[in-house]
Amino acid sequence: MAIPTLRDGAVTIRPLRLRDARALEAELIGNRSWLRQWEATNPLGPATVDTRSSIRSLLANARAGGGIPFAIDVDDQFVGQLNVSGITYGSLSSASIGYWVAERAAGRGVTPTAVALATDHCFFGLGLHRMEICIRPENAPSLRVVEKLGFRYEGLRRRFIHINGDWRDHFCFALTVEELPQGVLRRWREGRVPASAGRVPDEDRLAAQRPLRFG
Repeated sequence: MAIPTLRDGAVTIRPLRLRDARALEAELIGNRSWLRQWEATNPLGPATVDTRSSIRSLLANARAGGGIPFAIDVDDQFVGQLNVSGITYGSLSSASIGYWVAERAAGRGVTPTAVALATDHCFFGLGLHRMEICIRPENAPSLRVVEKLGFRYEGLRRRFIHINGDWRDHFCFALTVEELPQGVLRRWREGRVPASAGRVPDEDRLAAQRPLRFG
């Protein structure tokens, strides 16, 4: 699968490459305390990650058509990653987005711009129908991203993804291409995102604070 380079202002998302390994590792180490609490982990795998092996795996998945690994640059400097994963065509025609940025890039509109660029590419470049983002209830910065872009809240998924050493609840958000034929980026830039978009009901926020009971 060809991976495009997409830009809006100072923000660029481009193909992640093996030569990004050194910059990637430096950002992961330098932002360890910032990123660790949101870091996806393998319950059956090692705690350490080989960045070059990780990039190779993402690129192999891209060649198979299952995902798109993007690097996020600001003013041509590497600041994070955005991965489109689980690409499925046919009757489902959907994918998921995950992302992270270095702490110094947070709060500057970098992440919503990157997510909007990637979502528009998946809708209008790949012809997908639905895009999903799942976020931990405690991750306030990421929740602001989906609110800004108008991703619609779809529900609470209990113990959904293994994050930072345990199975964590996630709030699920999604958009379909029919909801915004003008594109995610354009609607956001033009200030036409509904005020209620991305709002999580109080009952789900409260439910996420209670441990899931078994038996």
